[in-house]
Amino acid sequence: MALAEETKRIAAQFDYTDDDVNKGVQEFVRQMNEGLQHDGTSLSQIPTYVTGVPNGTEKGLYLAVDLGGTNFRVCSVHLNGDTTFNLTYSKVAIPKELMVAKHASELFGFLAKQIELFLRTHHGDHFEAHVRRRQTVSTPEGFRDEQIFRLGFTFSFPVQQFGINKGTLMRWTKGFDIPDAIGKDVCALLQQEIDRLHLPVKVAALVNDTVGTLMARSYTSPGKTSTLLGAIFGTGTNGAYVEKVINIKKPVEGDYDKSTGLMVINTEWGSFDNQLNILPNTSYDIELDQKSVNPGVQMFEKRVSGMFLGEIVRLAMVDMLKNPKISLFRDENSSHNDWKSTTTIGSESGIFKQWGLDSSIMSIAAADSTPDHSSLRQELEKQLHVYAASLEDAQAFKNVAYAVGRRAARLSAVALGAIVLESGKLNESPDEPVDIGVDGSLVEHYPFFRDMIYEALAAIEGIGPEGAKRIRIGIAKDGSGVGAALIALVAASMEKKGVTDYLNHFKNDVIQKITNAIPEAGESTTIV
Repeated sequence: MALAEETKRIAAQFDYTDDDVNKGVQEFVRQMNEGLQHDGTSLSQIPTYVTGVPNGTEKGLYLAVDLGGTNFRVCSVHLNGDTTFNLTYSKVAIPKELMVAKHASELFGFLAKQIELFLRTHHGDHFEAHVRRRQTVSTPEGFRDEQIFRLGFTFSFPVQQFGINKGTLMRWTKGFDIPDAIGKDVCALLQQEIDRLHLPVKVAALVNDTVGTLMARSYTSPGKTSTLLGAIFGTGTNGAYVEKVINIKKPVEGDYDKSTGLMVINTEWGSFDNQLNILPNTSYDIELDQKSVNPGVQMFEKRVSGMFLGEIVRLAMVDMLKNPKISLFRDENSSHNDWKSTTTIGSESGIFKQWGLDSSIMSIAAADSTPDHSSLRQELEKQLHVYAASLEDAQAFKNVAYAVGRRAARLSAVALGAIVLESGKLNESPDEPVDIGVDGSLVEHYPFFRDMIYEALAAIEGIGPEGAKRIRIGIAKDGSGVGAALIALVAASMEKKGVTDYLNHFKNDVIQKITNAIPEAGESTTIV
């Protein structure tokens, strides 16, 4: 009984009430607007130079590459124009020596070579028959590049973006260390190596995977409504949404298509409320943050994403294990254990190690509805070396894990609800759904995570139960592949518009010259 009472006390610390949710939404909206005003804020609100989202009718063949860590993926996406697509891809490990190469050209040359191999293997006819840069006046550069693959480049390292296909590398992470590349435009580095191999490929877009999630969902989502928001709830968390350009008050450097009046914004919401104005802050959250590699930042992510949830549960379990008044994972004798054994924890158990409890066990705990929690108890033994855990032990673990997971879902609803409210979409078209695309292990594999999000959305003032019913949350897979290809499509459309604008300017310039050169009666002239 003492264990059940202590479990209840610990779990209560993770309660995030309806009132808390509404206060969170108000603060999120405030920090959203602050981030649109100027840089250096908790919510970065980064303009992505993507000025439109697809509607599912787009057609064509586009390439996407994804350098997100130790693997490099090349894929082609054939858009069928009916919200469906065909995806072909290959994946290769990055040689370790190239991760710390002396020159950037060594890594990017390897990437370009993989693109060439992919084209030869999967698009041989197109590759051999391509017409590359036929001389013409179609573009300001004086080339025609009609049979060139447009490529979206998902580059999951910190970059300062200043155009849809321009961005300088700020620093390497994930084991890469090539100083020669820092401060250089990563799209240009890849394009140089592509050109060296004479490939029919243009790096058309630099892609953030969260923006890709938004694009992938917008293409595949049913109905007429374009997608408002793409979000990732997995190892990390982030969101990107469609904003009106008029609301972006801070300067946006570089060129972009102003005709749509829209801009996709990458919120970088993992750092929402780093100052802890409204975020919950238990002793376990404090300890996790203090012992993390980046104390004081990514405070929202540390309460929401899969990377951290298991560690919060672990810290709570350790606290309970230290309490001599309760018997978590230990028995006085076998009569206290429903399996007629005594519980022991192996010395190598992840419970005693930082990051030793994987968040995946929380999904198993949530899904186990058997009377004796047999699935969870087996997993406690398999993952954490907790042998012969009692029913009471399993129930304590399940309840604490549920409380941590539920708080994460309700915090997720704060971010989603704030963006939905601020967009005004619920008032624009009363009969149309507000579409949100999501990806990540939490929304895919954690039981009832989306249900708990909806429960919190219904409690938000300005949304309510009726508004929550109109918010449609759907899975959007492969933002770094399909989404990146779609951003390349948007970039290609912007290019065509630029060519059209150039030709109109060229035509008007010629007309003006002719008009100015028409001689007065009795005069002669030469048009240059």
